[in-house]
Order: sequence, then C-alpha cells, then structure tokens
Amino acid sequence: MSTIELTNPAKKAVIHRMVMPSHTCPYGLKAMDLLRRSGYEVEDHHLTTREETDAFKAEHDVKTTPQVFIDGRRIGGYDDTRRFLGKTVVDPRATTYRPVVVLFAVTALMAMAASYAVSGNPFTLRAAEWFISFSMVVLALLKLQNVESFATMFLNYDLLAKRWVPYSYIYPYAEGMAGVLMVAGALTWLSVPIALFVGTVGAASVFKAVYIDKRELKCACVGGSSNVPLGFVSLTENLMMIAMAVWMGLGAIGAVPSPHMM
Repeated sequence: MSTIELTNPAKKAVIHRMVMPSHTCPYGLKAMDLLRRSGYEVEDHHLTTREETDAFKAEHDVKTTPQVFIDGRRIGGYDDTRRFLGKTVVDPRATTYRPVVVLFAVTALMAMAASYAVSGNPFTLRAAEWFISFSMVVLALLKLQNVESFATMFLNYDLLAKRWVPYSYIYPYAEGMAGVLMVAGALTWLSVPIALFVGTVGAASVFKAVYIDKRELKCACVGGSSNVPLGFVSLTENLMMIAMAVWMGLGAIGAVPSPHMM
C-alpha cells in the first residue's frame, strides 16, 4: 500500500530593492520582513547603483522602489504589499489620538516609577502631581521641536496669540518652565501664576474655537505637525495646568496637604 504525500508549494515573492554602499532602502527591508512573516519565500534582487535603479524604474514604468512581484504579477511597493496581504495602511493625513494617548500613558508610568523610587509606593499624591507636571514638560518638549510650526498652528485658535503674535513663541517655554518647577516643587510663586495664566487662556481659546465657533482644527498641543484634532485633548491639557496651579497654590498657603512637605 503506497502513501501519497501531499505538500503545499511554498508561496514565493520576488522583490527588487535598493541596496547601495551609502544607502539601503528602509521600505525594502520592511517589505521583505512583511513578506517573510506572511509565509513567503522571498527572492531578493538588489539594485546596487543609481543607474541600475533608474533603468529598473524605466523598464517597469514605476516611480519608486522597492517593487514586489508575486506569481509574475507586480504588486507594488511596501504600502501596496500591505494592501495585497489584507493589512491596514496608515493614512498620514488621518486624525488620530495616538500621540496623546501614548504621551499620557508614559508620563503616568514615569510618575508612578518616580513615586515608587522615592517612597516605595507608586500610588501616592506626589505621583498624581508628577503625572501632571511631567506631562507639561513632555508636551512643551514636543512643541519646542519646531517652535515655528507650533506657532503657526497655535495662531489658528489662541485668543491671546492672535492679538500678540510673540505669545505663540513664548507659550511652550512658559509651559515647560512651569512644569519643571512643579516637578521640583520649587519657586511656587512663579510656577503657579504661569501655569494658571497659560492654562486659563488656553482653555478659553479651545472652548471658544471648538464648542462655540464649531471650528474643525488640528491641535497644536503635541507640536505643529500633529494630526490630533483640537478639542477635548487640548482642553484637558489646559485644565490640568489650571488644576495643578490651584492645587500647588493652595498647598503653598497651607490650605491643603502638600506632598513636598512630607
């Protein structure tokens, strides 16, 4: 009695990608990894010179590399390959809350880690203070990566910046300085008024633009190149600054317990 062994032929793909002494195409590497993780055996062809690359593009009438072929059919580049394999392709113009979700998650973990290092307990009142002040510092840092781009976006909706343009450049420095001072619990007489002022103006500006004027704008809260929609997130940022300023102000006059004194 004979046994017939049935085997599935391996899925095969051919990729042509730039691999030069001074440049290796990152999308080529990503496409190869994607294909291999999807169960394809990849036949890898390197385009090692600019002339070879230009000739390949002209031959196949394409503008970019890498180019993937499966069963003799040209699939296209990295994004086209993702679509062919049924995977999502991120639209760089689409609005998203991912940057702020990641930011607040990381600053919360940082605050709990710092609290644990100091007191052995990650869930303390000091951790809550650090969460807000760390968030202020990181938000300021993102704005300061490109102050010009931030200022341009900020001028779309901030009430004070529209009247006095230099404020759009001052804002991220003021937010960052207030955040650093609040982390240290130092110079409360300076950090509290700054946070209270910029937070109040910011909250009023966002509320007017979004909830009264009903404008659809991008938020400058995580920098000038973000696709985060203006609204709840930016309002939360400003309300957090106001809350922190009020809390620390009350702590400074002894109206509430201050973790800095513990």
